[in-house]
Amino acid sequence: MGNRPEELARAVRSALDQEHVDIEVVLVGNGVDPVGDRGGEPPFDDARVKTIVLPKNVGIPAGRNRGVEASSGEIVLFLDDDGWYRSTRLGTYLRDRFSADPKLGVVSFRVRDPEGGPGERRHVPRLRAGDPERSSAVTTFLGGACAIRRAAFDLGGGLPEDFFYAHEETDLAWQILNAGYHIAYDASAVMYHPAVLPTRHDMFYRYNARNRVWLARRNLPWPLAFAYLGVWVAMTVLRERSPKALKPWFKGFAEGWRKPAGPRRPISWRTAWRMTRTGRPPVI
Repeated sequence: MGNRPEELARAVRSALDQEHVDIEVVLVGNGVDPVGDRGGEPPFDDARVKTIVLPKNVGIPAGRNRGVEASSGEIVLFLDDDGWYRSTRLGTYLRDRFSADPKLGVVSFRVRDPEGGPGERRHVPRLRAGDPERSSAVTTFLGGACAIRRAAFDLGGGLPEDFFYAHEETDLAWQILNAGYHIAYDASAVMYHPAVLPTRHDMFYRYNARNRVWLARRNLPWPLAFAYLGVWVAMTVLRERSPKALKPWFKGFAEGWRKPAGPRRPISWRTAWRMTRTGRPPVI
């Protein structure tokens, strides 16, 4: 969004420095020109860097979709402006992983704290998140720390733009799984990112709840959708307890039922069973 110029330059350099792979970088400015008057300076002067300036902030999923549309690679990586890759061999590692397994749809990266901290549990996209060094099959992925097979992204329909932010990766992940691909959390694929807790505010709670309803309405057979939402209502009440948090959450929950969720493409029961065997049934 144009407010971290030094971090952005570091992120771009870490992508351009990947060895023995063809790299293109698409910078998407969500309502801003991310480069500004630095277009003639390194690393933005590299011919492999393309800039897209959106007239307004259209949200995370729409911004990422615009970036994918402007790219031509077979593997798409999403990187936020305050993240970076320390290894210059990540690109070749991912190329080889996807080449060896045609049914691999997404690799979710391990997010490491550059200060050496333990990392955050929410960055490990599974229920048993205590050991970030353990790789495993998963049913979702981290939107800002991942690599996606372009064919799987297209089959999944891209990221749901009306979500703006929250749960958009899971919406795409479930459709990618339903298309027959699988998703891996790979602790050897590392992205560095400062340890920053997400800000909890009214908009966060509203979008979190609204999009969870949309996620269920769009993707789950109705018995699973009702079970999924019932579980999350109970978990939210037990976790939050504070009326200050619960009021905007339930406002968003009601909005999720009141407003259109977009096209409904329920996953098959076979896919739901695959997710259950992977360790995360689509009710939690």
